[in-house]
Formats: sequence, C-alpha cells, structure tokens
Amino acid sequence: MQVRSRLLPLLRSPLLGELLAWLYLHPDMSCSVTELARQFKTSQSTVSREADHLAKVGLVREERRGNLRLLQADLDNPLARPLTELLTLTYGPAAVLADLLPPVDGVDEAYIYGSWAARYAGEAGPAPRDVDVLVVGNADEDDLADAARSAERQLGREVNIHRVSATAWRSADDDPFLASVRSRPLYTVVEPGER
Repeated sequence: MQVRSRLLPLLRSPLLGELLAWLYLHPDMSCSVTELARQFKTSQSTVSREADHLAKVGLVREERRGNLRLLQADLDNPLARPLTELLTLTYGPAAVLADLLPPVDGVDEAYIYGSWAARYAGEAGPAPRDVDVLVVGNADEDDLADAARSAERQLGREVNIHRVSATAWRSADDDPFLASVRSRPLYTVVEPGER
C-alpha cells in the first residue's frame, strides 16, 4: 500500500483515513483497537500507534476497560465538524457502505470500483465525483436502490450499484464489463463468505 493517501493527501496513510472516517462517521460508537485492527486488516499495534497519536492531538477519546482500549471520535474538538465533512467526502464510502450493504439479504460480496477505488489504491487523479459499487449475489434491486439512496444522502454524491450473480462474477472473463472491473483496483466492502 502506498505511503500517502490519494483520497485525502493531507493524511500520511490510507489506514489513518479509514480509521478516522470509521470513528467520525460512527460518533456514538466506541470501537476497540482489536475490532478496528480486524476491520482494517492490520495489526493491533499499528492501530494502537495511530490511536496514541490521535488521542494526543485530541481527535479521539480513549477509554480503558481492563485490557480493552476503546476509541471514539472527540466531537468537542473544534475540528470535528470540518474533519467529518472531509472524511465523508473522501473515506466515507467505505464506512457508509460497510454499514448499509451487509444487512441486505442476498449480498454475497460487495466491492467499490472505479475512481474511488483507484484513488484508494494510490492512482493519481482528480477526486472521485461518484461511487461505483459492484454487488455479487441475488439481492433485490429495490433493496439495493434503497441502500444506494441512503448512501447518497450520507455521502452527498451519486452512488451507482451494479448487481451480478455469483456465477457471472466467477466467470468474469466472459463479460467485458466484469473483466474490466476485475482488472482494476477493488475495495472490498463485504468479504466473500462474510455472511
């Protein structure tokens, strides 16, 4: 993974963007370092180091319960509102879609692709104007449209969800669109077999 974030170049790493976005877009939730490390597929020590820095500068609050270290966005910080807006526009799609898609029946896998995934992967380019999502499974189109509209309200940008069957996804080479999606960066929102 690249060192500097392409979604929000002010940040030194994509992990920092994901961590901050998760905490600031779930302000009423306290998350353990262990949960966050699992969520972002990194080590607890890495999340703990980031948490130390964020707590020191007043962007997150921490609470200890025995060996459990809980983190929460510090909404009393004067930077909280503008930071939340920046995080919503940049790393927000990952946090918002991770909440909205798993509860939808029939979502076996879900990926963000297109310009957002490319910037996350470190490709240079302009800020994404929309969010493209590929859902694998047999989820109801109306349920997916509802999830897309909810995501749009939260993110302030268009969210396009394209659904394909698991069979079509497994044989993506037969479909030029799916072959193209697979050949570009993907950000996993719902892991295969997660449900």
